[in-house]
Amino acid sequence: MSTDTPRPSAAASAADPTSSTAEPWTLSAAEALAAFRSKELSPIDYLTSFIGRITAEDERINAVTEVVEEAVTSAREAEDFYANATSDDLAEAAATRPLLGLPVIAKEKHALAGRGLTQGLLHERDTVADHDAAIIARIRAAGGFVHARATSPEFSCATITHSPMWGVTRNPWNPDLSPGGSSGGSGAALAAGFAPLATASDIAGSTRLPAAFTGTVGYKAPYGRTPGAQPLAADWYRGDGPMARTVADAALLAKVMVGVDPSDHATISSPGFLADFDPAEAADRLRGRRVALCVRLGDFPVGKDIEANTRAVASALESAGAHVEEIELPWTAERIFETAFTHFGNLLAPAMRAATRGHEDTLAEYTLRFMADAEAVAGRRSFYDGLAMEARIQAELASAMDGFDVLLAPTSAVAGLEAGASYLDGITIGADGVGREGAGDGVRLDHYWQAHMTMPFNICNRVPIVNVPSGMADCGIPTGVQVIAHPYDDTRAFDVAAAIETLCPWTGLAPTVQIGSSDG
Repeated sequence: MSTDTPRPSAAASAADPTSSTAEPWTLSAAEALAAFRSKELSPIDYLTSFIGRITAEDERINAVTEVVEEAVTSAREAEDFYANATSDDLAEAAATRPLLGLPVIAKEKHALAGRGLTQGLLHERDTVADHDAAIIARIRAAGGFVHARATSPEFSCATITHSPMWGVTRNPWNPDLSPGGSSGGSGAALAAGFAPLATASDIAGSTRLPAAFTGTVGYKAPYGRTPGAQPLAADWYRGDGPMARTVADAALLAKVMVGVDPSDHATISSPGFLADFDPAEAADRLRGRRVALCVRLGDFPVGKDIEANTRAVASALESAGAHVEEIELPWTAERIFETAFTHFGNLLAPAMRAATRGHEDTLAEYTLRFMADAEAVAGRRSFYDGLAMEARIQAELASAMDGFDVLLAPTSAVAGLEAGASYLDGITIGADGVGREGAGDGVRLDHYWQAHMTMPFNICNRVPIVNVPSGMADCGIPTGVQVIAHPYDDTRAFDVAAAIETLCPWTGLAPTVQIGSSDG
Protein backbone atom coordinates (compact mmCIF):
# COMPACT_ATOMS: atom_id res chain seq x y z
CA MET A 1 0.00 0.00 0.00
CA SER A 2 1.41 3.36 -0.87
CA THR A 3 0.57 6.96 -0.23
CA ASP A 4 -2.96 6.87 -1.62
CA THR A 5 -4.06 4.03 0.66
CA PRO A 6 -6.50 5.22 3.35
CA ARG A 7 -5.14 4.94 6.85
CA PRO A 8 -7.03 2.71 9.28
CA SER A 9 -9.58 4.60 11.30
CA ALA A 10 -10.30 4.13 14.97
CA ALA A 11 -13.68 2.72 14.01
CA ALA A 12 -11.98 0.00 12.04
CA SER A 13 -10.10 -0.99 15.17
CA ALA A 14 -13.20 -1.65 17.28
CA ALA A 15 -14.49 1.70 18.41
CA ASP A 16 -13.95 5.40 17.91
CA PRO A 17 -12.15 6.73 21.00
CA THR A 18 -13.85 10.11 20.54
CA SER A 19 -17.30 8.55 20.68
CA SER A 20 -19.38 8.69 23.85
CA THR A 21 -20.01 4.96 23.40
CA ALA A 22 -16.33 4.05 23.07
CA GLU A 23 -15.10 1.06 25.03
CA PRO A 24 -12.81 2.29 27.84
CA TRP A 25 -9.81 0.37 26.48
CA THR A 26 -9.89 2.46 23.30
CA LEU A 27 -9.27 5.68 25.22
CA SER A 28 -5.81 7.20 25.28
CA ALA A 29 -4.15 7.94 28.61
CA ALA A 30 -4.85 11.67 28.19
CA GLU A 31 -8.53 11.00 27.39
CA ALA A 32 -8.84 8.67 30.36
CA LEU A 33 -7.32 11.21 32.74
CA ALA A 34 -9.79 13.85 31.55
CA ALA A 35 -12.65 11.39 32.06
CA PHE A 36 -11.40 10.50 35.56
CA ARG A 37 -11.33 14.17 36.53
CA SER A 38 -14.82 14.82 35.18
CA LYS A 39 -16.07 11.65 36.90
CA GLU A 40 -17.26 10.25 33.54
CA LEU A 41 -14.99 7.21 33.88
CA SER A 42 -13.89 5.15 36.84
CA PRO A 43 -10.25 4.00 37.09
CA ILE A 44 -11.62 0.59 38.10
CA ASP A 45 -13.72 0.40 34.93
CA TYR A 46 -10.75 1.53 32.84
CA LEU A 47 -8.53 -1.18 34.34
CA THR A 48 -11.25 -3.82 34.04
CA SER A 49 -11.62 -3.11 30.32
CA PHE A 50 -7.91 -3.82 29.75
CA ILE A 51 -8.00 -7.02 31.78
CA GLY A 52 -10.98 -8.08 29.69
CA ARG A 53 -9.06 -7.39 26.48
CA ILE A 54 -6.10 -9.41 27.70
CA THR A 55 -8.38 -12.30 28.65
CA ALA A 56 -10.17 -12.23 25.29
CA GLU A 57 -7.28 -11.52 22.92
CA ASP A 58 -3.91 -12.55 24.33
CA GLU A 59 -4.25 -16.20 23.46
CA ARG A 60 -3.74 -15.31 19.80
CA ILE A 61 -1.08 -12.61 20.39
CA ASN A 62 0.87 -13.90 23.41
CA ALA A 63 2.16 -10.50 24.54
CA VAL A 64 1.52 -10.82 28.29
CA THR A 65 3.61 -12.84 30.73
CA GLU A 66 1.37 -12.18 33.75
CA VAL A 67 -1.43 -9.99 35.05
CA VAL A 68 -0.56 -8.13 38.26
CA GLU A 69 -3.50 -8.62 40.59
CA GLU A 70 -2.64 -5.86 43.05
CA ALA A 71 -3.34 -3.32 40.29
CA VAL A 72 -6.98 -3.51 41.38
CA THR A 73 -6.05 -2.04 44.76
CA SER A 74 -4.22 0.86 43.08
CA ALA A 75 -7.15 1.50 40.75
CA ARG A 76 -9.58 1.49 43.68
CA GLU A 77 -7.46 4.02 45.57
CA ALA A 78 -7.44 6.27 42.50
CA GLU A 79 -11.19 5.87 42.11
CA ASP A 80 -11.74 6.93 45.73
CA PHE A 81 -9.57 9.99 45.20
CA TYR A 82 -11.38 11.15 42.05
CA ALA A 83 -14.79 10.54 43.60
CA ASN A 84 -14.05 12.96 46.43
CA ALA A 85 -11.52 15.35 44.89
CA THR A 86 -12.01 19.10 44.89
CA SER A 87 -10.74 21.27 42.05
CA ASP A 88 -7.68 22.09 44.16
CA ASP A 89 -7.08 18.38 44.78
CA LEU A 90 -7.25 17.71 41.04
CA ALA A 91 -4.82 20.52 40.26
CA GLU A 92 -2.35 19.22 42.82
CA ALA A 93 -2.66 15.66 41.52
CA ALA A 94 -2.06 16.81 37.94
CA ALA A 95 1.18 18.42 39.08
CA THR A 96 2.46 15.77 41.50
CA ARG A 97 0.80 12.54 40.37
CA PRO A 98 0.25 12.98 36.62
CA LEU A 99 -0.42 9.25 36.02
CA LEU A 100 -2.99 8.86 38.80
CA GLY A 101 -5.27 5.94 37.93
CA LEU A 102 -3.47 4.88 34.74
CA PRO A 103 -2.49 1.24 34.15
CA VAL A 104 0.90 0.62 32.52
CA ILE A 105 2.16 -2.59 30.95
CA ALA A 106 5.81 -3.19 31.88
CA LYS A 107 8.43 -4.96 29.83
CA GLU A 108 9.36 -8.01 31.90
CA LYS A 109 13.01 -6.91 32.20
CA HIS A 110 11.88 -3.92 34.29
CA ALA A 111 11.92 -5.28 37.83
CA LEU A 112 8.87 -5.28 40.09
CA ALA A 113 9.68 -6.01 43.72
CA GLY A 114 8.47 -9.47 44.71
CA ARG A 115 7.83 -10.54 41.11
CA GLY A 116 9.81 -12.79 38.81
CA LEU A 117 12.70 -11.28 36.85
CA THR A 118 13.79 -13.65 34.12
CA GLN A 119 14.60 -11.53 31.05
CA GLY A 120 13.07 -14.45 29.16
CA LEU A 121 15.75 -16.90 30.32
CA LEU A 122 14.59 -20.35 31.40
CA HIS A 123 17.32 -20.75 34.01
CA GLU A 124 16.16 -17.53 35.72
CA ARG A 125 12.56 -18.73 36.13
CA ASP A 126 12.85 -18.75 39.95
CA THR A 127 14.58 -15.37 40.25
CA VAL A 128 12.54 -12.78 42.15
CA ALA A 129 13.27 -9.04 42.12
CA ASP A 130 14.01 -7.50 45.52
CA HIS A 131 13.26 -3.94 44.42
CA ASP A 132 11.49 -1.98 41.70
CA ALA A 133 13.40 -0.78 38.66
CA ALA A 134 13.93 2.98 38.85
CA ILE A 135 11.38 3.74 36.13
CA ILE A 136 8.80 1.47 37.78
CA ALA A 137 9.30 3.28 41.08
CA ARG A 138 8.75 6.59 39.27
CA ILE A 139 5.56 5.33 37.63
CA ARG A 140 4.21 4.32 41.04
CA ALA A 141 5.20 7.65 42.60
CA ALA A 142 3.32 9.42 39.81
CA GLY A 143 0.11 7.52 40.61
CA GLY A 144 0.35 4.93 37.86
CA PHE A 145 0.51 1.20 38.38
CA VAL A 146 1.59 -1.92 36.51
CA HIS A 147 -1.35 -4.14 35.64
CA ALA A 148 0.45 -6.59 33.34
CA ARG A 149 3.92 -7.50 32.11
CA ALA A 150 5.04 -7.93 28.53
CA THR A 151 7.17 -10.46 26.69
CA SER A 152 10.60 -9.89 25.20
CA PRO A 153 13.21 -12.13 23.58
CA GLU A 154 16.00 -13.56 25.74
CA PHE A 155 18.20 -10.84 27.18
CA SER A 156 16.39 -8.36 24.87
CA CYS A 157 18.96 -9.29 22.21
CA ALA A 158 16.74 -9.73 19.12
CA THR A 159 14.41 -7.71 16.93
CA ILE A 160 11.84 -10.49 17.01
CA THR A 161 9.99 -11.53 20.18
CA HIS A 162 9.95 -15.23 20.96
CA SER A 163 11.76 -17.44 23.45
CA PRO A 164 11.65 -20.91 25.02
CA MET A 165 10.34 -19.16 28.14
CA TRP A 166 7.41 -17.24 26.63
CA GLY A 167 6.78 -18.75 23.18
CA VAL A 168 6.03 -16.66 20.08
CA THR A 169 4.58 -13.16 20.39
CA ARG A 170 2.60 -12.10 17.31
CA ASN A 171 1.72 -8.83 15.66
CA PRO A 172 -1.98 -8.04 16.19
CA TRP A 173 -2.15 -6.45 12.72
CA ASN A 174 -0.98 -9.71 11.08
CA PRO A 175 -0.25 -12.60 13.46
CA ASP A 176 1.95 -14.36 10.89
CA LEU A 177 4.42 -11.54 11.47
CA SER A 178 6.41 -10.36 14.48
CA PRO A 179 5.69 -7.18 16.42
CA GLY A 180 9.46 -6.67 16.35
CA GLY A 181 11.75 -6.67 19.33
CA SER A 182 12.96 -6.54 21.83
CA SER A 183 10.04 -4.58 23.27
CA GLY A 184 7.70 -6.56 21.04
CA GLY A 185 5.37 -7.55 23.86
CA SER A 186 4.89 -3.89 24.77
CA GLY A 187 4.16 -2.89 21.17
CA ALA A 188 1.79 -5.78 20.55
CA ALA A 189 -0.03 -5.12 23.83
CA LEU A 190 -0.56 -1.45 23.01
CA ALA A 191 -1.84 -2.19 19.51
CA ALA A 192 -4.15 -4.92 20.81
CA GLY A 193 -5.75 -2.61 23.39
CA PHE A 194 -4.19 -4.16 26.50
CA ALA A 195 -2.85 -0.86 27.89
CA PRO A 196 -2.59 2.85 27.10
CA LEU A 197 1.07 3.04 28.16
CA ALA A 198 4.04 0.67 28.23
CA THR A 199 7.67 0.59 29.30
CA ALA A 200 10.35 -0.30 26.77
CA SER A 201 14.11 -0.27 26.30
CA ASP A 202 16.41 0.39 23.36
CA ILE A 203 20.08 -0.39 22.69
CA ALA A 204 19.78 -0.92 18.94
CA GLY A 205 16.16 -0.16 18.09
CA SER A 206 14.29 -2.24 20.65
CA THR A 207 11.73 0.52 21.28
CA ARG A 208 11.47 2.07 17.83
CA LEU A 209 11.24 -1.14 15.77
CA PRO A 210 8.26 -2.60 17.69
CA ALA A 211 6.63 0.83 17.59
CA ALA A 212 7.05 0.91 13.79
CA PHE A 213 5.78 -2.63 13.26
CA THR A 214 2.72 -2.14 15.51
CA GLY A 215 1.70 1.40 14.56
CA THR A 216 2.51 2.87 17.96
CA VAL A 217 4.80 5.60 19.29
CA GLY A 218 8.21 4.93 20.83
CA TYR A 219 10.74 7.34 22.30
CA LYS A 220 14.48 6.62 22.47
CA ALA A 221 15.90 9.07 24.99
CA PRO A 222 19.42 10.48 24.79
CA TYR A 223 21.88 8.67 27.01
CA GLY A 224 21.48 9.76 30.62
CA ARG A 225 17.88 10.97 30.41
CA THR A 226 16.40 7.89 32.09
CA PRO A 227 17.93 5.70 34.80
CA GLY A 228 18.77 2.10 34.06
CA ALA A 229 19.87 -1.00 35.95
CA GLN A 230 23.53 -1.46 36.81
CA PRO A 231 26.03 -2.42 35.58
CA LEU A 232 24.74 -2.12 32.00
CA ALA A 233 23.40 1.35 32.76
CA ALA A 234 26.96 2.32 31.77
CA ASP A 235 26.27 1.15 28.20
CA TRP A 236 25.81 4.43 26.35
CA TYR A 237 23.81 2.79 23.56
CA ARG A 238 20.98 1.97 25.90
CA GLY A 239 17.95 3.85 27.15
CA ASP A 240 14.75 2.84 28.90
CA GLY A 241 11.68 4.77 27.82
CA PRO A 242 7.99 4.85 27.01
CA MET A 243 5.77 3.42 24.32
CA ALA A 244 2.18 4.57 23.80
CA ARG A 245 -0.56 4.88 21.20
CA THR A 246 -0.17 8.68 20.85
CA VAL A 247 2.71 11.12 20.94
CA ALA A 248 1.08 13.04 23.80
CA ASP A 249 0.82 9.86 25.88
CA ALA A 250 4.45 8.95 25.17
CA ALA A 251 5.45 12.42 26.38
CA LEU A 252 3.29 12.03 29.49
CA LEU A 253 5.12 8.86 30.50
CA ALA A 254 8.54 10.18 29.44
CA LYS A 255 8.18 13.17 31.77
CA VAL A 256 7.74 10.78 34.69
CA MET A 257 10.76 8.65 33.77
CA VAL A 258 13.53 11.23 33.28
CA GLY A 259 15.99 12.82 35.65
CA VAL A 260 18.79 12.12 38.08
CA ASP A 261 18.61 8.89 40.06
CA PRO A 262 21.21 7.91 42.67
CA SER A 263 21.20 4.34 41.39
CA ASP A 264 22.54 5.43 37.98
CA HIS A 265 25.58 7.71 37.98
CA ALA A 266 25.06 8.58 34.29
CA THR A 267 21.65 10.22 34.76
CA ILE A 268 21.39 13.92 34.06
CA SER A 269 19.23 16.65 35.52
CA SER A 270 16.22 17.37 33.31
CA PRO A 271 14.32 20.31 34.83
CA GLY A 272 11.38 21.46 32.78
CA PHE A 273 11.67 18.43 30.49
CA LEU A 274 9.13 18.83 27.63
CA ALA A 275 7.54 21.77 29.46
CA ASP A 276 7.19 23.62 26.14
CA PHE A 277 5.73 20.64 24.28
CA ASP A 278 2.08 21.12 23.29
CA PRO A 279 0.76 18.51 20.84
CA ALA A 280 -2.24 20.69 20.02
CA GLU A 281 0.06 23.39 18.65
CA ALA A 282 2.68 21.15 17.04
CA ALA A 283 1.41 21.44 13.46
CA ASP A 284 1.17 25.23 13.75
CA ARG A 285 4.78 25.39 14.93
CA LEU A 286 6.06 23.65 11.79
CA ARG A 287 6.20 26.77 9.65
CA GLY A 288 9.81 27.59 8.91
CA ARG A 289 11.18 24.40 10.45
CA ARG A 290 13.96 22.79 8.43
CA VAL A 291 13.58 19.04 7.99
CA ALA A 292 16.27 16.85 6.47
CA LEU A 293 14.86 13.79 4.70
CA CYS A 294 17.10 10.77 4.26
CA VAL A 295 15.26 7.76 2.87
CA ARG A 296 18.08 5.19 2.81
CA LEU A 297 20.63 6.40 5.39
CA GLY A 298 23.29 5.40 2.90
CA ASP A 299 22.60 2.03 1.30
CA PHE A 300 19.87 0.41 3.42
CA PRO A 301 17.55 -1.58 1.08
CA VAL A 302 14.36 0.36 1.79
CA GLY A 303 11.19 -1.20 0.36
CA LYS A 304 9.03 0.75 -2.09
CA ASP A 305 6.05 0.88 0.28
CA ILE A 306 8.20 2.15 3.14
CA GLU A 307 9.78 4.77 0.89
CA ALA A 308 6.36 5.89 -0.37
CA ASN A 309 5.01 6.23 3.18
CA THR A 310 8.10 8.14 4.32
CA ARG A 311 7.87 10.55 1.40
CA ALA A 312 4.15 11.05 2.09
CA VAL A 313 5.00 12.14 5.63
CA ALA A 314 7.67 14.52 4.31
CA SER A 315 5.16 15.98 1.83
CA ALA A 316 2.64 16.53 4.62
CA LEU A 317 5.26 18.42 6.63
CA GLU A 318 6.14 20.53 3.62
CA SER A 319 2.48 21.33 2.93
CA ALA A 320 2.17 22.53 6.52
CA GLY A 321 5.00 25.03 6.07
CA ALA A 322 8.16 23.12 6.89
CA HIS A 323 11.13 23.33 4.56
CA VAL A 324 12.04 19.75 3.61
CA GLU A 325 15.30 18.96 1.87
CA GLU A 326 16.50 15.51 0.89
CA ILE A 327 20.04 14.67 1.95
CA GLU A 328 22.43 11.73 1.72
CA LEU A 329 24.57 10.10 4.39
CA PRO A 330 27.83 8.24 3.62
CA TRP A 331 26.85 5.17 5.61
CA THR A 332 26.53 1.53 4.69
CA ALA A 333 24.49 -1.07 6.52
CA GLU A 334 27.66 -3.15 6.80
CA ARG A 335 29.65 -0.31 8.45
CA ILE A 336 26.85 0.42 10.91
CA PHE A 337 26.64 -3.28 11.77
CA GLU A 338 30.41 -3.59 12.20
CA THR A 339 30.56 -0.53 14.46
CA ALA A 340 27.65 -1.55 16.67
CA PHE A 341 28.75 -5.16 16.98
CA THR A 342 32.24 -4.05 18.00
CA HIS A 343 30.49 -2.26 20.86
CA PHE A 344 28.27 -5.25 21.65
CA GLY A 345 31.20 -7.64 21.50
CA ASN A 346 33.12 -5.63 24.06
CA LEU A 347 30.24 -4.82 26.43
CA LEU A 348 27.01 -6.75 26.00
CA ALA A 349 28.32 -10.16 24.93
CA PRO A 350 30.56 -10.52 28.02
CA ALA A 351 27.60 -9.60 30.23
CA MET A 352 25.44 -12.17 28.45
CA ARG A 353 28.14 -14.85 28.77
CA ALA A 354 28.45 -14.20 32.49
CA ALA A 355 24.69 -14.35 32.99
CA THR A 356 24.18 -17.56 31.01
CA ARG A 357 27.35 -19.55 31.71
CA GLY A 358 26.51 -23.19 32.34
CA HIS A 359 23.03 -22.84 30.85
CA GLU A 360 23.92 -22.64 27.16
CA ASP A 361 21.81 -25.71 26.37
CA THR A 362 18.64 -23.87 27.45
CA LEU A 363 19.20 -20.74 25.36
CA ALA A 364 17.43 -19.76 22.15
CA GLU A 365 19.55 -20.14 19.03
CA TYR A 366 19.40 -16.41 18.30
CA THR A 367 20.94 -15.66 21.73
CA LEU A 368 23.88 -17.97 21.06
CA ARG A 369 24.27 -16.48 17.59
CA PHE A 370 24.16 -12.89 18.86
CA MET A 371 26.96 -13.57 21.33
CA ALA A 372 29.05 -15.41 18.76
CA ASP A 373 28.61 -12.71 16.11
CA ALA A 374 29.43 -9.90 18.55
CA GLU A 375 32.46 -11.75 19.88
CA ALA A 376 33.69 -12.41 16.35
CA VAL A 377 33.57 -8.71 15.46
CA ALA A 378 35.21 -7.72 18.76
CA GLY A 379 37.89 -10.32 18.08
CA ARG A 380 39.09 -8.34 15.08
CA ARG A 381 38.36 -4.82 16.39
CA SER A 382 39.43 -3.42 19.73
CA PHE A 383 37.31 -1.32 22.07
CA TYR A 384 39.26 1.72 20.92
CA ASP A 385 38.67 0.80 17.27
CA GLY A 386 34.96 0.85 18.04
CA LEU A 387 35.17 4.28 19.65
CA ALA A 388 36.98 5.66 16.61
CA MET A 389 34.36 4.18 14.27
CA GLU A 390 31.58 5.64 16.40
CA ALA A 391 33.21 9.08 16.40
CA ARG A 392 33.31 9.08 12.60
CA ILE A 393 29.61 8.18 12.32
CA GLN A 394 28.69 10.79 14.93
CA ALA A 395 30.60 13.46 13.03
CA GLU A 396 28.91 12.47 9.77
CA LEU A 397 25.48 12.80 11.35
CA ALA A 398 26.33 16.17 12.90
CA SER A 399 27.53 17.45 9.53
CA ALA A 400 24.44 16.16 7.71
CA MET A 401 22.08 17.76 10.25
CA ASP A 402 23.86 21.11 10.31
CA GLY A 403 21.30 23.78 9.48
CA PHE A 404 18.31 21.48 10.02
CA ASP A 405 15.99 21.15 13.01
CA VAL A 406 15.36 17.41 12.64
CA LEU A 407 16.18 14.46 10.44
CA LEU A 408 13.38 12.25 9.10
CA ALA A 409 14.15 8.63 8.13
CA PRO A 410 12.38 5.26 7.98
CA THR A 411 12.64 3.11 11.09
CA SER A 412 13.20 -0.18 9.26
CA ALA A 413 14.19 -1.01 5.69
CA VAL A 414 12.28 -4.29 5.92
CA ALA A 415 8.52 -4.03 6.31
CA GLY A 416 8.03 -7.15 8.41
CA LEU A 417 9.69 -10.15 10.04
CA GLU A 418 8.27 -13.66 10.43
CA ALA A 419 6.84 -14.23 13.89
CA GLY A 420 8.79 -17.36 14.80
CA ALA A 421 11.95 -16.84 12.76
CA SER A 422 15.45 -16.59 14.24
CA TYR A 423 17.39 -15.40 11.15
CA LEU A 424 20.51 -17.37 11.96
CA ASP A 425 21.74 -17.37 8.37
CA GLY A 426 20.81 -13.93 7.13
CA ILE A 427 17.61 -12.60 5.66
CA THR A 428 15.94 -12.49 2.26
CA ILE A 429 13.55 -9.59 1.69
CA GLY A 430 10.75 -10.60 -0.68
CA ALA A 431 8.66 -8.48 -3.01
CA ASP A 432 6.07 -8.07 -0.25
CA GLY A 433 8.67 -6.48 2.01
CA VAL A 434 8.76 -9.37 4.49
CA GLY A 435 12.18 -10.60 5.53
CA ARG A 436 12.35 -14.39 5.55
CA GLU A 437 14.85 -16.98 6.65
CA GLY A 438 16.97 -18.81 4.14
CA ALA A 439 17.60 -18.25 0.45
CA GLY A 440 14.95 -17.14 -2.02
CA ASP A 441 13.97 -14.46 -4.46
CA GLY A 442 14.61 -10.94 -3.27
CA VAL A 443 17.25 -8.82 -1.58
CA ARG A 444 19.69 -10.93 0.41
CA LEU A 445 21.51 -9.61 3.51
CA ASP A 446 24.16 -11.49 5.48
CA HIS A 447 22.69 -10.43 8.83
CA TYR A 448 19.10 -9.45 9.58
CA TRP A 449 20.22 -6.57 11.77
CA GLN A 450 21.33 -4.91 8.51
CA ALA A 451 17.64 -4.57 7.57
CA HIS A 452 16.93 -2.10 10.40
CA MET A 453 17.72 1.63 10.38
CA THR A 454 17.80 2.28 14.12
CA MET A 455 21.35 1.36 15.20
CA PRO A 456 23.00 4.50 13.73
CA PHE A 457 21.17 6.54 16.35
CA ASN A 458 22.32 4.34 19.22
CA ILE A 459 25.84 4.89 17.96
CA CYS A 460 25.00 8.62 17.89
CA ASN A 461 23.76 8.15 21.40
CA ARG A 462 22.92 11.68 22.56
CA VAL A 463 20.22 12.36 19.98
CA PRO A 464 16.54 11.96 20.94
CA ILE A 465 14.36 9.96 18.55
CA VAL A 466 10.59 9.51 18.35
CA ASN A 467 9.08 6.83 16.13
CA VAL A 468 5.65 7.73 14.77
CA PRO A 469 3.49 5.73 12.31
CA SER A 470 3.88 6.58 8.62
CA GLY A 471 1.33 4.30 6.92
CA MET A 472 0.70 0.66 6.04
CA ALA A 473 3.06 -1.76 4.35
CA ASP A 474 2.03 -4.15 1.60
CA CYS A 475 2.33 -7.04 4.08
CA GLY A 476 -0.50 -5.65 6.20
CA ILE A 477 1.31 -4.13 9.17
CA PRO A 478 2.24 -0.51 9.87
CA THR A 479 5.44 1.31 8.97
CA GLY A 480 7.17 4.01 10.97
CA VAL A 481 9.43 7.01 10.62
CA GLN A 482 12.07 8.23 13.03
CA VAL A 483 12.17 11.90 13.97
CA ILE A 484 15.75 12.57 15.07
CA ALA A 485 16.69 15.87 16.72
CA HIS A 486 20.01 17.38 17.75
CA PRO A 487 21.60 16.14 21.01
CA TYR A 488 19.25 16.59 23.96
CA ASP A 489 16.75 18.65 21.93
CA ASP A 490 13.92 16.30 22.91
CA THR A 491 11.17 18.91 22.58
CA ARG A 492 11.93 19.41 18.89
CA ALA A 493 11.66 15.65 18.22
CA PHE A 494 8.33 15.46 20.03
CA ASP A 495 7.04 18.60 18.30
CA VAL A 496 7.63 17.24 14.81
CA ALA A 497 6.36 13.77 15.75
CA ALA A 498 3.14 15.29 17.09
CA ALA A 499 2.78 17.37 13.93
CA ILE A 500 3.08 14.21 11.83
CA GLU A 501 0.42 12.56 13.98
CA THR A 502 -1.89 15.54 13.40
CA LEU A 503 -1.25 15.78 9.67
CA CYS A 504 -1.33 12.01 9.05
CA PRO A 505 -3.94 10.70 11.52
CA TRP A 506 -3.46 7.17 12.75
CA THR A 507 -4.99 4.79 15.26
CA GLY A 508 -2.78 2.87 17.61
CA LEU A 509 -5.30 0.02 17.72
CA ALA A 510 -5.14 -2.97 15.41
CA PRO A 511 -8.28 -4.64 14.01
CA THR A 512 -9.16 -8.05 15.37
CA VAL A 513 -7.88 -10.74 13.03
CA GLN A 514 -7.46 -14.50 13.09
CA ILE A 515 -4.21 -16.40 13.27
CA GLY A 516 -3.35 -17.60 9.78
CA SER A 517 -0.23 -19.53 10.69
CA SER A 518 0.45 -22.79 12.45
CA ASP A 519 3.78 -21.47 13.78
CA GLY A 520 4.03 -22.10 17.49
